[in-house]
Amino acid sequence: MESRITMLCALFLACFAFVYGSPASVPVHALTKATYVSWTSYNFKTILTWGPKPVNYTYTVEFYNKSGISRQRNPHCIRSTETECDLTNELVHLKEDYTAEVLSEPLPGMNADHEELPFTRSKIFCPYNDTLIGRPDFKLMMSADNKLMLIIYDPVTALVKNNKPQNIRDIFKKSLKYKITYNKAGSTGKKIETVNENKVDLSKLKLDEDQSYCFSVAAYIPSRKGNKRVGEWSLPKCSSQENKSIFEEYGLAVLGGAAVGILLLVIALIVLIVLCCKRLQRPAAKEIITVYTLT
Repeated sequence: MESRITMLCALFLACFAFVYGSPASVPVHALTKATYVSWTSYNFKTILTWGPKPVNYTYTVEFYNKSGISRQRNPHCIRSTETECDLTNELVHLKEDYTAEVLSEPLPGMNADHEELPFTRSKIFCPYNDTLIGRPDFKLMMSADNKLMLIIYDPVTALVKNNKPQNIRDIFKKSLKYKITYNKAGSTGKKIETVNENKVDLSKLKLDEDQSYCFSVAAYIPSRKGNKRVGEWSLPKCSSQENKSIFEEYGLAVLGGAAVGILLLVIALIVLIVLCCKRLQRPAAKEIITVYTLT
């Protein structure tokens, strides 16, 4: 009896596999192709992203460049259920053009019933030309000979060489320049200057003496194309004004408040004086009344 049941189960499974395929295989149409494959790179921190979130399948990322290197894979992006892959440390030739492909693959232990897996190819990406350069920091200071100086700090990248983080000057070298915008404090008219060094003598800009100026800085790589030449602009910083007028130094609000305070103080003093005078007059009035009564 048991042998008959076993035979019937085996026959049923054989028929099921013949009609529907092996349970360990996945039809190729069940593997969804990746969409919106795009590069995101900020200070050479480079991430490949795509969608949608996989259901019952995985993604594998392959990348290659035009130099003819064989396809490579990041070990963390093989048969993964994530929709992003960090390729920062994989794209070692920064001036090369890279292309990535996101393959849709069955879950581990399952096989697709088609030789070529569905995939989506990215646009070409070059780290050197396409990464967004973040905003630099800078400071304003007076030199020993009383000149206003602007000191720029190169943004640090996500790349490391000889256990030392690299900044953008380490990568772009003499190709790196900076753009500086400046205007008088409170004015909207801006001027722009391009410099090669990180230390800038602002006296060469022929600024008006005893005026406060506001500055912003951005990295500038002329060899790039379009809007990728200029990085993010820094937050503005303003120089101090040595000989400010009292209105520029404190502002109308502060001066107005001080004027009201002084006015209230004067009124209080006047009231106090009047009250004191009245108190002094009362004894004199009583003496006059007394003298008049006696007479």
